[in-house]
Amino acid sequence: MPMDVSFSFGSFDFFCNSVVMPLCALVGEKVEPKCYARNIDVGGSLLFQPATLAILFVALIMTSIMIYHIKSKYTAVGRKEIVLFFYSYMIVIIFELMLYSGAIPASSSIYSYVVAMYNGMIIACYIILLLNGFVGFQWAEDGTATSLWIIRGSAIAGFFVTFFISIATFKSITGFDSKSPVLLFLIFYVFCPASLLIYVVLQIILVIKTLDDRWPLGDICFGISFFIIGVIGQYFLSEIICTMGDHYLDGLFWGVVFTLLSIMMVYKYWDSITKEDLEFSVGGKTNVWEIKDPMINDEEMMVLAEEHYKLKQQVMGNRR
Repeated sequence: MPMDVSFSFGSFDFFCNSVVMPLCALVGEKVEPKCYARNIDVGGSLLFQPATLAILFVALIMTSIMIYHIKSKYTAVGRKEIVLFFYSYMIVIIFELMLYSGAIPASSSIYSYVVAMYNGMIIACYIILLLNGFVGFQWAEDGTATSLWIIRGSAIAGFFVTFFISIATFKSITGFDSKSPVLLFLIFYVFCPASLLIYVVLQIILVIKTLDDRWPLGDICFGISFFIIGVIGQYFLSEIICTMGDHYLDGLFWGVVFTLLSIMMVYKYWDSITKEDLEFSVGGKTNVWEIKDPMINDEEMMVLAEEHYKLKQQVMGNRR
């Protein structure tokens, strides 16, 4: 039975001692969890983490549904930007299905490269979410090539930088050391939480400063609460969950469930800051921000109304 490992900054051993993580077989002392979910035999092959895999399949379905509803809101502000986040999350799920199921064993020659790509996609996902936090402030006109390629370019850069750092760390090349993966530790446990915090703060400011409705704040609170509960259960309560669940569940299952719930709240929040308009959306959703601006005068309102009418005619013409 694996021994208890104390926390050390820059080391994954403490977390690997609590829950299954793909990179644990490649860094540090290659520590194994004290307790983990039992495997099942499928056609003579072992399938790891069956309960977690079931939730990941549910996550794929739910993410597909959310993407469909986002894309049905044809003129919603930030529609093209936010859908990038859900696509990236879907790719992360696919990597998790491959790695957690044991489809690619740790002994495989390609395992380290797949884990490096998985790490890169996680960081790309965080970067996309972070930059989506600025979309509501119109730093660049949403839906344009400029806005989309800033996000895509940043995510691609984050992916390749993380991929390189991961491979260099796993292979102990170019000055990196698999026994001391400090840079990877900083990426996952400093950059990722900081990105999430900035996104949350930006959305709170957006709601307070520009929206009449305060209900979206509830979505933000639920989302961050689900995420924190997931992290606590995954990293700090995994052994308890595993023991109480008779080795059918562990902290990984808990983390995946609450990550999905937090992702769903990101969608719910985005959906809540757009109104409904039967004329514009198949799903009966509207496509404008609920922005309050007492400085708009009657003449400006007439101009906006005329532009709205022209846009409506254009959309109706395209449907014909």
